[in-house]
Amino acid sequence: MCGIVGYIGNREAYPIVLKGLKRLEYRGYDSTGVAIIQDGKLQVHKKKGKVVELEDAVVGINMHSNICIGHTRWATHGEPSDRNAHPHLSNNGRFAMLHNGIIENYAPIKKELISKGYTFKSDTDTEVLLNFIQEIQDNNKSTLEEALRIALKRIVGAYCILLIDQDDPETIIAARKGSPLVIGIGKDEHFLASDASPIIEYTKEVVYVNDYEIAIVKKDELILKNLGNEKQTPFIQKLDMELAAIEKGGYEHFMLKEIFEQPETIYDCLRGRLLHEELEIVMAGVDHNIDALTNASRIIIVACGTSWHAGLYAEYLIAELCRIPVEVEYASEFRYRNPVIHPGDVIIAISQSGETADTLVALESAKEKGAFIFGIVNAVGSSIARLSNAGAYTHAGPEIGVASTKAFTGQLTVLAMIALKMAKSKGSISEDRYIHLVHELASVPEKIKEILADTSVIQKIALKFKDAKDFLYLGRGYNFPIALEGALKLKEITYIHAEGYPAAEMKHGPIALVDETLPVVFIATKDMYYDKVVSNIQEIKARKGQIIAVASEGDQVLPTMSENIMFVPEIDEVIAPLLSVVPMQLLSYYVGVAKGIDVDKPRNLAKSVTVE
Repeated sequence: MCGIVGYIGNREAYPIVLKGLKRLEYRGYDSTGVAIIQDGKLQVHKKKGKVVELEDAVVGINMHSNICIGHTRWATHGEPSDRNAHPHLSNNGRFAMLHNGIIENYAPIKKELISKGYTFKSDTDTEVLLNFIQEIQDNNKSTLEEALRIALKRIVGAYCILLIDQDDPETIIAARKGSPLVIGIGKDEHFLASDASPIIEYTKEVVYVNDYEIAIVKKDELILKNLGNEKQTPFIQKLDMELAAIEKGGYEHFMLKEIFEQPETIYDCLRGRLLHEELEIVMAGVDHNIDALTNASRIIIVACGTSWHAGLYAEYLIAELCRIPVEVEYASEFRYRNPVIHPGDVIIAISQSGETADTLVALESAKEKGAFIFGIVNAVGSSIARLSNAGAYTHAGPEIGVASTKAFTGQLTVLAMIALKMAKSKGSISEDRYIHLVHELASVPEKIKEILADTSVIQKIALKFKDAKDFLYLGRGYNFPIALEGALKLKEITYIHAEGYPAAEMKHGPIALVDETLPVVFIATKDMYYDKVVSNIQEIKARKGQIIAVASEGDQVLPTMSENIMFVPEIDEVIAPLLSVVPMQLLSYYVGVAKGIDVDKPRNLAKSVTVE
């Protein structure tokens, strides 16, 4: 959700924090703010809108300071506005705080504080927590650190907090539960952020703060404590991220860059794992736990959004290749409906960020009931990675565009390797079938390059249909999850209403929507369902629907039915989603650009949903 950046050291703090906020803007861009301590005085500057609005607002203001905290907001409590922007000031004007998360019990605390004479300038839960900390500090004559510790024991919810004190300009106090926080370690300086992207320019040594930990950060000292005031030993990790990965590299948008990076990111995902010539798949997380995976009585996949679509692909894949029952659950529903979990059940959690709040809570509950947790994430050191019994990284690199592209194909790639590895170990597919699929999976990066070599047809289709009010996406089998993903991408970055359905289900209701104004996108690559999909296309065509199709190269039938055909190289239907999704991504991108939308920062969305 929100993006948090902090700096303390010997450099000018504000420019570092501002640059960091720009790199974290994909996490939220409803409003932005910073707080500095200058000559013993606390200054807060904040503005509704994107980071550039704040940057313009402080032109000409002296921002000299060696300490600064900053925030870019995705609104939860209180509408986007100047007054609801973070950081917030305490009633006594001494403390400034910013917060990522949700305080669920803020209302009774606020009522209690109002009865004691506190006033509030915002509608946020954050300001309530800050004044609660002040109240505890005043009453107990305690340190700010101790007041924060007491407050955190009282509140219910998720948080990542940065807190500074006008009377102590040498310290930033931070805390986390459920929302990520990473601290970069430099020479006589520290950097704090929601993820590593603002830090990588300055240092590759980082500490990922754990839940229920408080960090006392000075320029030359980092102290970690738990809520029991016991010191914790920081675990320093080395980042493998490169600065170039979070720059646009000449592309107009991050989303386009990330779409075009997919041959490389999928290759990186396969590298060292899919040993093509040896016909082996080596994945430590799977190898060391192969019995738990192959002997599972059932596998439950939990995820949200795009990751849920990856999970649906995995359901089809694992069920077919491994003959193990698979259920796919929305994490937000799974965690609340008291699911039946038995020891030995395998839970596969899929999350790009590794911080998705609903998925985390679902995993914690399942783990307590004895389930084996296997995490598939992109972010090294993330909460899901640390909670899991085992797992696999997708190695897609930082994904800045809010609408997921390369992270999704990375997930599909990892899931395909896991399924093939399990199937071979279990003996549930023939050797010939295994060898064929290994070859097909290895060919994916080059085949995506073929798709990306010429996108002119997709651009023309996008321009043709950019003013449509609705879209319908249809697919069967392995292409059904891609129909869902295509519809989601269009909704996310074009604001056009779109729905995905199994193609056969369109006769059970959605066909009523079809007229000459409705574009209907078919994922119609060559597979066992091809003839039936062609029949479905005929049914839409008979009702004057506008046909758009993704087809396999060499298809002679679909071009006779529509001029709006996007071709992909032919590949086995099991692996086909890795190719067929790319035209879906490009179609959404080009429609969004044609409509003048900032496709990297679509309205109301954030990259990582770290609040419930």
